[in-house]
Amino acid sequence: MKLILASSSPRRQELIKMLNIPFEVVSNDVDESVSDVLSPREVVEELSLRKAREAFKRFSDSEAIFIGSDTIVAINGEILGKPEDDQDAYRMLKLIQGQTHQVYTGITCISAIKTITKSRLTEVKIKPLSDSKILNYINTGEPKDKAGSYAAQGIGATLIESIDGDYFNVVGLPISLLSDILEEEFNISVI
Repeated sequence: MKLILASSSPRRQELIKMLNIPFEVVSNDVDESVSDVLSPREVVEELSLRKAREAFKRFSDSEAIFIGSDTIVAINGEILGKPEDDQDAYRMLKLIQGQTHQVYTGITCISAIKTITKSRLTEVKIKPLSDSKILNYINTGEPKDKAGSYAAQGIGATLIESIDGDYFNVVGLPISLLSDILEEEFNISVI
């Protein structure tokens, strides 16, 4: 069995390398609009399913497992995706500073035989931030393509006060959850 990661995210590609299982990467565009009535967990599970399903349809390979993943940040029920611009990044960082928010990542694995979708939740507390610190961080360019406008694996780590749960979930691919799915559902042992 080979793994096919349906993501162009360099972070997810780096993380999946940790499994020491050969994998390929395919990128695909899927519609990421979702109903407002879905919970954050339902959103990431739906989007990870769409991504894996689209790759499976386009590159159907009976010997492969297609992996889709999606990560979002949520605070007080509001989902924070990737910022539209610097002003939106400022709004998000101002909203989460000094607060605890939730990071959800959904993972879907699809083979010719089955489809499995699961998700993970991690709580992250951001330090209180001055306006100048927020603007300086935005000027690094790092928030541009990150859910919630920060990167736990970059200079954004300096903004984090604490993480309760899976660090790799915050980066964008909970390796522990993925390895459990592969072992329990597809009989692929990582260790």
